[in-house]
Amino acid sequence: MEKLPKIGIPVIIILILLIIVIAKSAVTIGSGEAGVLYKTFGGGVVTDESPLDEGFHIVAPWNKVFIYEVRQQELFEKMKVLSSNGLEIQIDASAWFQPVYGDLGKLHQNLGENYLQRVIQPAIRSAARSVVGRYTPEQLYSSKRDVIQDEIFVETKKILDKQFVQLNEVLVRDVTLPGTIKDAIERKLKQEQESLEYEFRLVTAAKEAEKVIIEAQGKADANRILSASLTDKILQDKGIEATLELAKSPNTKIVVVGSGESGLPLILGNN
Repeated sequence: MEKLPKIGIPVIIILILLIIVIAKSAVTIGSGEAGVLYKTFGGGVVTDESPLDEGFHIVAPWNKVFIYEVRQQELFEKMKVLSSNGLEIQIDASAWFQPVYGDLGKLHQNLGENYLQRVIQPAIRSAARSVVGRYTPEQLYSSKRDVIQDEIFVETKKILDKQFVQLNEVLVRDVTLPGTIKDAIERKLKQEQESLEYEFRLVTAAKEAEKVIIEAQGKADANRILSASLTDKILQDKGIEATLELAKSPNTKIVVVGSGESGLPLILGNN
């Protein structure tokens, strides 16, 4: 009985050590995350193997696991850049990005956990300065917003493709101009709109006038052609046809053919 406590103490110590080792060795990777393994005695960061997937993992207690979020993330940036004529423009933009899953080890080895500040922010700021510098404030305010959004995406993507980061989209949410410039552009756009409306009214009126002239000319031409074709003989025949039609009326009593002027029939007597 006295030997049991002496035997039990080492067992308890072993169990405690075992629990500590397991606790140090157990790694749980959450949803939308992946782990980069660092081998303390085996060459450092593992770059030639797939990252550790979601779930429970056991690693040697002397190794480390660095966990990264691999879902799409969003970076929101407010940037002050210069237009082509040197005016300061504020751009509010969002970048949707995520690490390249298969290159997560290289990302950790080359850039580390703060890769957002090291490459993504500088890349989108550099691209925004380059793109906005090609356009005037008026173009940025009106017709070129979608264009600069696409161009910023293309230039940023070129940089990030070499940095183990996948850029999914760049959205330009707002372009803010200096107040005086914005007011001047709005006045100009309003004047242009009014001018276009006035020109449209002039064109419409001109087309209506042209239509009336064409219709009048057509009627005049038709009457001239008709007059030229109506000879005395034709008029006389038409008169006879009309008189004969009238003779069929129940009110007609006597029809004298050839007794009127120019030989046209006469209708005499009514009920």
